[in-house]
Amino acid sequence: MKDYVIRVTAADGFIRGFAARTTDLVQEVQRLHGLPPVASAALGRTMTAAVMLGADMKGAKDTLSIIIKGDGPLGSIVVVATSDGNVKGYVANPKVDLPLNVNNKLDVAAAVGRNGRITVIKDLGLKEPYIGQADLISGEIAEDVAYYLTVSEQQPSAVALGVLVNPDCTIKAAGGFIIQALPGAPEDVIAAIEKKVSITSSISRQFDEGKTPEEVLEGILGEYGMKVNAVMDVQFKCDCNRERLKRILMGMDEKELIDIIENDKRAEVICHYCNNKYIFEQEELKELLEQKRKSAENPY
Repeated sequence: MKDYVIRVTAADGFIRGFAARTTDLVQEVQRLHGLPPVASAALGRTMTAAVMLGADMKGAKDTLSIIIKGDGPLGSIVVVATSDGNVKGYVANPKVDLPLNVNNKLDVAAAVGRNGRITVIKDLGLKEPYIGQADLISGEIAEDVAYYLTVSEQQPSAVALGVLVNPDCTIKAAGGFIIQALPGAPEDVIAAIEKKVSITSSISRQFDEGKTPEEVLEGILGEYGMKVNAVMDVQFKCDCNRERLKRILMGMDEKELIDIIENDKRAEVICHYCNNKYIFEQEELKELLEQKRKSAENPY
Protein backbone atom coordinates (compact mmCIF):
# COMPACT_ATOMS: atom_id res chain seq x y z
CA MET A 1 0.00 0.00 0.00
CA LYS A 2 1.31 3.45 -0.89
CA ASP A 3 1.26 6.49 1.37
CA TYR A 4 -1.66 8.88 0.98
CA VAL A 5 -3.92 11.24 2.90
CA ILE A 6 -7.70 11.60 2.72
CA ARG A 7 -10.07 14.40 3.70
CA VAL A 8 -13.63 13.43 4.70
CA THR A 9 -16.88 14.86 6.06
CA ALA A 10 -19.61 13.17 8.09
CA ALA A 11 -22.79 13.96 10.04
CA ASP A 12 -24.20 16.24 7.33
CA GLY A 13 -20.95 18.19 7.17
CA PHE A 14 -20.74 18.94 10.89
CA ILE A 15 -17.78 16.58 11.31
CA ARG A 16 -14.67 16.54 9.20
CA GLY A 17 -11.64 14.30 9.33
CA PHE A 18 -8.24 13.52 7.88
CA ALA A 19 -6.30 10.28 7.88
CA ALA A 20 -2.89 9.46 6.43
CA ARG A 21 -0.72 6.43 5.97
CA THR A 22 2.92 7.60 6.15
CA THR A 23 4.95 4.39 6.55
CA ASP A 24 7.10 4.87 3.45
CA LEU A 25 7.54 8.57 4.21
CA VAL A 26 8.89 7.88 7.71
CA GLN A 27 11.12 5.09 6.36
CA GLU A 28 12.61 7.52 3.87
CA VAL A 29 13.28 10.29 6.39
CA GLN A 30 14.79 7.75 8.78
CA ARG A 31 17.14 6.61 6.00
CA LEU A 32 18.10 10.13 4.97
CA HIS A 33 18.94 11.28 8.48
CA GLY A 34 20.08 7.98 10.02
CA LEU A 35 17.56 8.35 12.82
CA PRO A 36 17.32 6.01 15.82
CA PRO A 37 13.81 4.85 16.84
CA VAL A 38 12.75 7.66 19.20
CA ALA A 39 13.90 10.40 16.82
CA SER A 40 12.14 8.61 13.94
CA ALA A 41 8.92 8.48 15.96
CA ALA A 42 9.06 12.15 16.94
CA LEU A 43 9.81 13.41 13.43
CA GLY A 44 7.43 10.89 11.83
CA ARG A 45 4.52 11.93 14.03
CA THR A 46 5.14 15.61 13.28
CA MET A 47 5.38 14.99 9.54
CA THR A 48 2.15 12.99 9.61
CA ALA A 49 0.35 15.85 11.38
CA ALA A 50 1.73 18.36 8.86
CA VAL A 51 0.60 16.23 5.90
CA MET A 52 -2.96 16.12 7.23
CA LEU A 53 -3.15 19.82 8.09
CA GLY A 54 -1.54 20.64 4.74
CA ALA A 55 -4.28 18.69 2.97
CA ASP A 56 -6.73 21.35 4.14
CA MET A 57 -4.96 24.13 2.21
CA LYS A 58 -6.36 25.18 -1.14
CA GLY A 59 -3.67 27.11 -3.03
CA ALA A 60 -1.14 25.28 -5.22
CA LYS A 61 1.76 27.14 -3.58
CA ASP A 62 0.44 27.11 -0.01
CA THR A 63 2.78 25.73 2.64
CA LEU A 64 2.37 24.77 6.28
CA SER A 65 5.23 24.55 8.76
CA ILE A 66 5.22 22.97 12.21
CA ILE A 67 8.04 23.83 14.60
CA ILE A 68 8.16 22.03 17.93
CA LYS A 69 10.74 23.32 20.38
CA GLY A 70 10.80 21.48 23.70
CA ASP A 71 13.34 21.22 26.49
CA GLY A 72 14.21 17.61 25.66
CA PRO A 73 17.43 16.40 24.00
CA LEU A 74 15.97 16.34 20.46
CA GLY A 75 15.91 20.13 20.35
CA SER A 76 13.76 21.59 17.58
CA ILE A 77 11.61 19.56 15.19
CA VAL A 78 10.97 21.42 11.92
CA VAL A 79 8.57 20.18 9.24
CA VAL A 80 7.24 21.83 6.08
CA ALA A 81 4.31 20.44 4.06
CA THR A 82 2.75 21.65 0.83
CA SER A 83 -0.85 21.53 -0.27
CA ASP A 84 -0.10 18.73 -2.75
CA GLY A 85 1.24 16.14 -0.31
CA ASN A 86 4.97 16.90 -0.35
CA VAL A 87 6.68 17.13 3.03
CA LYS A 88 10.19 17.55 4.41
CA GLY A 89 11.57 17.83 7.92
CA TYR A 90 14.44 17.38 10.35
CA VAL A 91 15.30 17.30 14.04
CA ALA A 92 18.07 19.45 15.50
CA ASN A 93 19.78 16.52 17.26
CA PRO A 94 19.06 13.49 15.05
CA LYS A 95 21.19 10.95 16.92
CA VAL A 96 19.23 11.16 20.18
CA ASP A 97 17.98 7.81 21.44
CA LEU A 98 16.43 6.94 24.79
CA PRO A 99 15.38 3.79 26.66
CA LEU A 100 11.75 2.68 26.41
CA ASN A 101 9.39 4.32 28.89
CA VAL A 102 7.58 2.59 31.78
CA ASN A 103 4.93 1.35 29.32
CA ASN A 104 7.65 -0.28 27.18
CA LYS A 105 7.06 2.23 24.40
CA LEU A 106 9.27 4.78 22.66
CA ASP A 107 9.75 7.69 25.05
CA VAL A 108 8.92 10.49 22.63
CA ALA A 109 7.72 12.76 25.45
CA ALA A 110 11.12 12.65 27.17
CA ALA A 111 12.95 13.19 23.87
CA VAL A 112 10.83 16.20 22.92
CA GLY A 113 10.38 17.60 26.44
CA ARG A 114 7.22 18.66 28.18
CA ASN A 115 8.08 22.36 28.36
CA GLY A 116 8.23 24.44 25.22
CA ARG A 117 6.15 25.69 22.30
CA ILE A 118 4.52 24.42 19.15
CA THR A 119 4.36 26.93 16.30
CA VAL A 120 2.34 26.53 13.11
CA ILE A 121 3.01 28.82 10.15
CA LYS A 122 0.63 28.90 7.19
CA ASP A 123 1.90 30.70 4.10
CA LEU A 124 -1.21 31.11 1.96
CA GLY A 125 0.22 33.62 -0.48
CA LEU A 126 -1.08 36.61 1.46
CA LYS A 127 0.96 39.64 2.51
CA GLU A 128 1.87 38.03 5.82
CA PRO A 129 1.76 34.35 6.84
CA TYR A 130 -0.55 33.17 9.62
CA ILE A 131 1.44 32.23 12.73
CA GLY A 132 -0.14 30.40 15.66
CA GLN A 133 1.46 29.15 18.85
CA ALA A 134 0.63 27.12 21.94
CA ASP A 135 2.50 25.66 24.88
CA LEU A 136 3.48 22.01 24.81
CA ILE A 137 1.41 19.99 27.27
CA SER A 138 3.04 16.56 27.09
CA GLY A 139 5.68 16.20 24.37
CA GLU A 140 3.69 13.31 22.89
CA ILE A 141 3.03 15.47 19.78
CA ALA A 142 -0.53 14.21 19.09
CA GLU A 143 -1.71 15.73 22.35
CA ASP A 144 0.27 18.89 21.65
CA VAL A 145 -1.17 19.25 18.13
CA ALA A 146 -4.70 18.71 19.49
CA TYR A 147 -4.13 21.34 22.18
CA TYR A 148 -2.72 23.79 19.62
CA LEU A 149 -5.73 23.35 17.33
CA THR A 150 -8.11 23.89 20.24
CA VAL A 151 -6.53 26.96 21.84
CA SER A 152 -4.88 28.70 18.88
CA GLU A 153 -7.29 27.92 16.04
CA GLN A 154 -10.41 27.39 18.19
CA GLN A 155 -10.93 24.02 16.52
CA PRO A 156 -11.49 21.19 19.04
CA SER A 157 -9.82 18.13 17.56
CA ALA A 158 -9.12 14.48 18.27
CA VAL A 159 -5.61 13.65 17.04
CA ALA A 160 -3.88 10.27 16.80
CA LEU A 161 -0.32 9.91 15.51
CA GLY A 162 1.80 6.78 15.58
CA VAL A 163 5.07 5.25 14.40
CA LEU A 164 5.68 1.54 14.94
CA VAL A 165 9.30 0.37 14.84
CA ASN A 166 10.60 -3.14 14.02
CA PRO A 167 13.11 -4.94 16.30
CA ASP A 168 15.84 -4.05 13.79
CA CYS A 169 14.86 -0.35 14.20
CA THR A 170 13.32 0.00 10.73
CA ILE A 171 9.85 1.48 10.37
CA LYS A 172 7.02 -1.05 10.46
CA ALA A 173 4.03 1.29 10.17
CA ALA A 174 3.15 4.95 10.56
CA GLY A 175 0.12 7.16 10.17
CA GLY A 176 -2.51 9.20 11.93
CA PHE A 177 -5.91 10.84 11.94
CA ILE A 178 -7.49 14.17 12.90
CA ILE A 179 -11.22 14.48 13.56
CA GLN A 180 -12.86 17.86 14.12
CA ALA A 181 -16.35 18.99 15.11
CA LEU A 182 -17.51 22.11 13.27
CA PRO A 183 -19.76 24.79 14.83
CA GLY A 184 -23.31 23.49 15.28
CA ALA A 185 -22.35 19.82 15.46
CA PRO A 186 -24.90 17.91 17.59
CA GLU A 187 -23.63 17.25 21.11
CA ASP A 188 -24.76 13.63 21.06
CA VAL A 189 -22.79 13.00 17.86
CA ILE A 190 -19.69 14.63 19.34
CA ALA A 191 -19.99 12.53 22.50
CA ALA A 192 -20.44 9.30 20.52
CA ILE A 193 -17.42 10.05 18.32
CA GLU A 194 -15.29 10.93 21.35
CA LYS A 195 -16.20 7.57 22.89
CA LYS A 196 -15.27 5.72 19.71
CA VAL A 197 -11.95 7.55 19.51
CA SER A 198 -11.18 6.62 23.12
CA ILE A 199 -11.59 2.90 22.45
CA THR A 200 -9.96 2.86 19.01
CA SER A 201 -6.85 0.69 18.86
CA SER A 202 -3.37 2.16 18.27
CA ILE A 203 -3.26 4.00 14.96
CA SER A 204 0.12 2.55 13.97
CA ARG A 205 -1.16 -0.95 14.78
CA GLN A 206 -4.15 -0.39 12.53
CA PHE A 207 -1.91 0.50 9.61
CA ASP A 208 0.37 -2.42 10.45
CA GLU A 209 -2.69 -4.68 10.18
CA GLY A 210 -3.21 -3.40 6.65
CA LYS A 211 -6.04 -0.94 7.20
CA THR A 212 -6.40 1.93 4.76
CA PRO A 213 -6.98 5.55 5.82
CA GLU A 214 -10.58 5.11 4.66
CA GLU A 215 -11.04 2.06 6.89
CA VAL A 216 -9.49 3.81 9.87
CA LEU A 217 -11.98 6.69 9.67
CA GLU A 218 -14.87 4.40 8.67
CA GLY A 219 -14.48 2.66 12.02
CA ILE A 220 -15.18 5.96 13.79
CA LEU A 221 -17.38 7.94 11.39
CA GLY A 222 -18.99 5.25 9.26
CA GLU A 223 -22.44 5.40 10.88
CA TYR A 224 -22.59 9.15 10.25
CA GLY A 225 -22.53 8.97 6.46
CA MET A 226 -18.83 9.50 5.95
CA LYS A 227 -17.95 10.93 2.55
CA VAL A 228 -14.42 11.02 1.10
CA ASN A 229 -13.86 14.43 -0.47
CA ALA A 230 -10.18 14.27 -1.42
CA VAL A 231 -7.40 11.69 -1.79
CA MET A 232 -3.78 12.76 -2.25
CA ASP A 233 -0.46 10.92 -2.48
CA VAL A 234 2.11 11.69 0.21
CA GLN A 235 5.87 11.73 -0.30
CA PHE A 236 9.10 13.18 1.04
CA LYS A 237 10.30 15.94 -1.25
CA CYS A 238 12.95 18.57 -0.68
CA ASP A 239 13.12 21.60 -2.95
CA CYS A 240 16.72 22.58 -2.16
CA ASN A 241 19.01 23.52 -5.07
CA ARG A 242 22.32 25.29 -5.73
CA GLU A 243 20.70 28.62 -6.59
CA ARG A 244 18.84 28.74 -3.29
CA LEU A 245 21.99 27.93 -1.35
CA LYS A 246 23.93 30.53 -3.31
CA ARG A 247 21.47 33.12 -2.00
CA ILE A 248 22.15 31.91 1.53
CA LEU A 249 25.89 32.32 1.04
CA MET A 250 25.38 35.79 -0.42
CA GLY A 251 23.32 36.66 2.65
CA MET A 252 26.30 36.03 4.92
CA ASP A 253 28.28 38.88 6.42
CA GLU A 254 30.98 39.95 3.94
CA LYS A 255 33.77 39.33 6.46
CA GLU A 256 32.58 35.76 7.01
CA LEU A 257 32.46 35.11 3.27
CA ILE A 258 35.97 36.53 2.80
CA ASP A 259 37.25 34.36 5.64
CA ILE A 260 35.88 31.25 3.92
CA ILE A 261 37.42 32.26 0.59
CA GLU A 262 40.86 33.01 2.04
CA ASN A 263 41.16 30.29 4.69
CA ASP A 264 38.82 27.41 3.84
CA LYS A 265 39.14 27.85 0.04
CA ARG A 266 35.69 26.27 -0.44
CA ALA A 267 32.28 26.06 1.22
CA GLU A 268 30.39 22.88 1.96
CA VAL A 269 26.68 23.49 2.54
CA ILE A 270 24.43 20.65 3.68
CA CYS A 271 20.64 20.88 3.44
CA HIS A 272 19.02 20.29 6.85
CA TYR A 273 16.01 18.61 5.26
CA CYS A 274 17.52 16.04 2.91
CA ASN A 275 21.25 15.99 3.81
CA ASN A 276 22.25 16.77 0.22
CA LYS A 277 25.74 18.28 0.12
CA TYR A 278 26.61 21.24 -2.09
CA ILE A 279 30.25 22.22 -2.69
CA PHE A 280 31.16 25.78 -3.71
CA GLU A 281 34.78 26.10 -4.82
CA GLN A 282 36.91 29.19 -4.23
CA GLU A 283 36.38 30.76 -7.64
CA GLU A 284 32.62 30.43 -7.38
CA LEU A 285 32.71 31.98 -3.91
CA LYS A 286 34.71 34.91 -5.29
CA GLU A 287 32.01 35.41 -7.93
CA LEU A 288 29.33 35.36 -5.24
CA LEU A 289 31.26 37.93 -3.21
CA GLU A 290 31.50 40.18 -6.26
CA GLN A 291 27.75 39.82 -6.89
CA LYS A 292 27.10 40.65 -3.25
CA ARG A 293 29.18 43.83 -3.49
CA LYS A 294 27.47 44.92 -6.71
CA SER A 295 24.05 44.34 -5.16
CA ALA A 296 25.06 46.48 -2.16
CA GLU A 297 26.18 49.29 -4.48
CA ASN A 298 23.02 49.11 -6.64
CA PRO A 299 20.21 47.82 -4.40
CA TYR A 300 17.58 48.87 -6.95
